[in-house]
Amino acid sequence: MSQQPSIDRQEYNITAYTENQVGLLNRIAIIFSRRKINIESLNVSPSEIEGIHRFNIVIHETEEVVSKLAKQIEKQIEVLKVYYNTNADVIWQEMALYKVPTDVIAEKAIVERLLRENGARAVVIRKDYTVFETTGHREETDNLIRVLQPYGLIEFVRSARIAIIKASDGFNHKLREFERTEPSAEPAENEFLNSRSKVFTM
Repeated sequence: MSQQPSIDRQEYNITAYTENQVGLLNRIAIIFSRRKINIESLNVSPSEIEGIHRFNIVIHETEEVVSKLAKQIEKQIEVLKVYYNTNADVIWQEMALYKVPTDVIAEKAIVERLLRENGARAVVIRKDYTVFETTGHREETDNLIRVLQPYGLIEFVRSARIAIIKASDGFNHKLREFERTEPSAEPAENEFLNSRSKVFTM
């Protein structure tokens, strides 16, 4: 009897807010490689908070495994907070670039129509090639590869996924709320300050 694949495994988006420190990316990657978990997509960018970076990591796993990974990542001293969400819980996009021969675009009106239908726009037009850009989900960007292959697709590249959590108020909001409920201690005055005349008397 063939073993059925686990129906619990699905794509998860792990979002980590971190300080921008050299070596952190390598240490986070090691957490996945030690468990032999393949990273489907990885993006690091500035966040809404100055000085804080945001990792977006996509993996195909069970929630139990993802939860353990999130806790492990959060143990890194530079990591402030880690969230994980399914695709249904985030708004996500990927960007793709396609290089095609310019003469094909000029001669075949059908190619131009197909590009319009797929929401592509020209970003560079040269005599020998034209570069188009599109954004969307993986299925959409993959579909345009198949559309352009018969017309001499020269190059294709796709970015890592970027994602916004639907139900989140944002880490910035949580940080302000934390500062409001857990204010840092007021700096204590030196207990000897009021007795300085006695303390410093020779």
